[in-house]
Amino acid sequence: MFLLGWYDCHLHMFNIKHPATGLKVEIGIPDGTGEVFGTSELLGHKERISGYFIGKNSSARYEYDFGDSWVHTVKLEKILPAAPGEKYPKCIGGKMACPPEDCGGIYGYYDLLSALSDPKNEEHEEMIEWLGRKIDPERFDPEAASFDDPKWRWKQRFE
Repeated sequence: MFLLGWYDCHLHMFNIKHPATGLKVEIGIPDGTGEVFGTSELLGHKERISGYFIGKNSSARYEYDFGDSWVHTVKLEKILPAAPGEKYPKCIGGKMACPPEDCGGIYGYYDLLSALSDPKNEEHEEMIEWLGRKIDPERFDPEAASFDDPKWRWKQRFE
């Protein structure tokens, strides 16, 4: 999923309870720690997370890039009927821009924003060059969100 603006270059995992057993499962690109932590690791290109948001199972923990450790809580608020002619999945809202790939986690992102906002900062020019574009951390555009097929993405990366 390209929704967040990252390019699927790192390990990532949804942590959620299995609706039938109540046991924790991890869905994504396994890192091999499931047995250590008592969870089942399932391949994200084979397992659809939508099947886990059932009943009281309305949230999941999502982590992208285990080094930078971008952690999110994904919540299912409600299910709406499909509108004729609409393409799904569809992003209908959000807040703030996605931090750039490989910026060093939350602290690295704050350092990046500080350097970008201060032309006198010794890293200002270097960060502009590294980023290759201007960013507005407050801007979120649901129209810019896009989705792709996890099976296709897996083949592109690993086969």
